[in-house]
Amino acid sequence: MSNLATYGAVQQRSFDDLVTRHAPLVKRIAYHLMNRLPPSVQAEDLIQAGMIGLIEASRNYDPSQGASFETYAGIRIRGAMLDEIRRSDWTPRSVHRKARMVADAMREIENAEGRDARDVEVAESLGMSIDDYHQVLQDASGARIFSYEELCEVGEVVPSEGSLARPRNTLEDGPARGLEKSHFREALGDAIAGLPERERLVIALYYDEELNLREIGQVLGVSESRVCQIHSQAALRLRSRLTDWLGDDEI
Repeated sequence: MSNLATYGAVQQRSFDDLVTRHAPLVKRIAYHLMNRLPPSVQAEDLIQAGMIGLIEASRNYDPSQGASFETYAGIRIRGAMLDEIRRSDWTPRSVHRKARMVADAMREIENAEGRDARDVEVAESLGMSIDDYHQVLQDASGARIFSYEELCEVGEVVPSEGSLARPRNTLEDGPARGLEKSHFREALGDAIAGLPERERLVIALYYDEELNLREIGQVLGVSESRVCQIHSQAALRLRSRLTDWLGDDEI
């Protein structure tokens, strides 16, 4: 066998080994995302998209850039799954519209009052009952939830012009992108720190501790649906406070 053929065979074995060893990572990320998505999203679809992301990561990984393969692959796998969700957005336009209305109302109230907008104030501003407002939060909980998944992937998120933040491959970032990312992380951190206490706690338990809604409800002593509402409200409040970074055209 020629040296070239031998090198090719070694490279193929290395590629196959990376994919085989990290296949469980795809399932782990898929089922982690499934906790945040409605039943209409199938785990099998996420896993299939994630495997494509893993294969691409295996082909493109450059160890000289300093990131471990698992870190790099995790970003590519998650990104492939989120792209799959975007392509098959299940949420009615009316839900997106109402969520934007909530975020806009929150921003107006907080700018006028200089404090956190309360549930009853937002509901009154929108001309709806508190029960209807909570239903909007419930409906919005699955809408573009991946955008807030991305927001909370601190260190892997940068804003894109005119839209929500999108994850980028950190190995491809230049100095300017790194500085922009650093500024965004700072703005996001400030926005999260400024959330009302219960919303901040839900965000921490959900993203940092990786508890699901039912588990968070047990910690807080409230129902799973109430946790869902709190999480959705926190996400929309962050959205309203990061408008300069995220743009106004999507929730």
